[in-house]
Amino acid sequence: MATDPALLTALVERVHALYGAQLSDVERKCWTVVHEHLHGAMPTEYDVREIDEDLYLALLEAVRS
Repeated sequence: MATDPALLTALVERVHALYGAQLSDVERKCWTVVHEHLHGAMPTEYDVREIDEDLYLALLEAVRS
């Protein structure tokens, strides 16, 4: 499934706005941003709602590049 480039750009910007340029624990940071996008709030400690894995993987790749 193709990810909307504008959405991906916005999510990459959100990752950087929240966490800066540090890429430590980038998997968790991308997961929280996708969660926020889909559910309207950052996850709580025990939040187990699903996220769009394709979107998460596309964001992870974009942030790492």
